[in-house]
Amino acid sequence: MTDKSHIDWTDATWNPVTGCTKVSAGCKNCYAEREWPRLAANPKAAKYYGREFTDVRCHEEVLDQPLRWQKPRRIFVNSMSDLFHENVPDYFIGAVFNTMYDAKRHQFQLLTKRPDRMCNFMLGTTGCGANYDPIPNIWYGVSVEDQKAADERIPSLLLIPAVVHWVSMEPLLGPVHLTHVDYGAPAPYHLDALVGYCENGTDTNLDWVVVGGESGPKARPMHPDWVRALRDQCITAGVPFFFKQWGEWLPISPVYSNDIDPQEFIDEWDDGKRELLAMDFSGFIWNHWKGDKDIEFNGQPATSSWYFAKVGKQRAGRELDGQIWDQYPEV
Repeated sequence: MTDKSHIDWTDATWNPVTGCTKVSAGCKNCYAEREWPRLAANPKAAKYYGREFTDVRCHEEVLDQPLRWQKPRRIFVNSMSDLFHENVPDYFIGAVFNTMYDAKRHQFQLLTKRPDRMCNFMLGTTGCGANYDPIPNIWYGVSVEDQKAADERIPSLLLIPAVVHWVSMEPLLGPVHLTHVDYGAPAPYHLDALVGYCENGTDTNLDWVVVGGESGPKARPMHPDWVRALRDQCITAGVPFFFKQWGEWLPISPVYSNDIDPQEFIDEWDDGKRELLAMDFSGFIWNHWKGDKDIEFNGQPATSSWYFAKVGKQRAGRELDGQIWDQYPEV
């Protein structure tokens, strides 16, 4: 695989670890797993050839790759795995950190669904220790798909001294409130209030929020009000907001809009193949069409429903209320 990335919020990917296993609902239609069969069948893709996706391996031969990249860039670490997977030994995580520390001209974007291990490594005896100074060119992030994942993962993330704490909400599968938490999480977190300091003075706020819908043939839709709520929270808190994509499903119109009724919706978007659906704010799909035929009908809820058309990622685009949101944290 080329190191140049098609992910909008980064410049390049670096995969010293490949392979993974699923941990939550956000993993259901994993893009890395979807790409895996093609790579595993290609003898020229040496890191992947002949392997199963669940076969987690470390690749010492690419540890020095960022050191050979002369042009400064943002680098997404392990787009095809999770650095803090339980099958990655501590010594190898340490070797990855040594490379990031030495390659100071780059900014490294870490992203994990296993923040407890990341926190334990960074603060424990196997990592940097509780009083380490944050490394300015390493951004620590967690992947979050709904409120449950936010409550479980963000508090552990914010225990780590860092210049940038960030959250990637792709695929976003439900509403998430970042300005408060009261769900039994191990520690409070806020976007709009400074709630604590690490011993070395680094704050425990979020510094960047990335949101995106799901792509791929089995993609799930993303309600526009989930995205708007997160954007508005970020604006209020002064936190950079990045909207990556709608994914496969484009929201067309509110169900109760005067501009459209179900039959007009079907007539406008049906080409004999396109999938259409109606989903409410909770994520409940109460009507689902393929072509002009109902393939699922569950009755009509009363909570902020929208019509969606499966138009594909490229056509759905990246605009949110007529604007592209490409904000980054200042480092």
